[in-house]
Amino acid sequence: MKRRFVPAPFRLTVRRSHSGRGLFTQDRIPKGSCVIEYLGRPATAKQRKENRGKYLFWTSDTSMIDGNIPENTARFINHSCAPNCEIDIHKRRVYIFALRNIEPSEELSYDYGEEYFEMHLAGSCRCAKCSK
Repeated sequence: MKRRFVPAPFRLTVRRSHSGRGLFTQDRIPKGSCVIEYLGRPATAKQRKENRGKYLFWTSDTSMIDGNIPENTARFINHSCAPNCEIDIHKRRVYIFALRNIEPSEELSYDYGEEYFEMHLAGSCRCAKCSK
């Protein structure tokens, strides 16, 4: 199935979650839907070299964005070892897609990956699955 890289107008809300603030849906999100775009400004040369910021996202082998901007609601999506979303990078833009049907009031999550996990979470997962 060919993906459509246009986020649908889902109603999303930032609120308290098990690991700080999280992004929750008010609507049912069908499997395969483009949920939201992860926005950011181009990262500086120093940010690309150091690769240490929590909101940095590689968009190609040579380009990176810094998602720590107010317009980037997607920055509130938390990590999960049992995620309901996944990342897809298309034309140097970052999109979040639903891996399964997501029900209203459910928190959105994706797997941040090993590199992020080691750099920022010190190898200790606090997601809902691992906190049980």
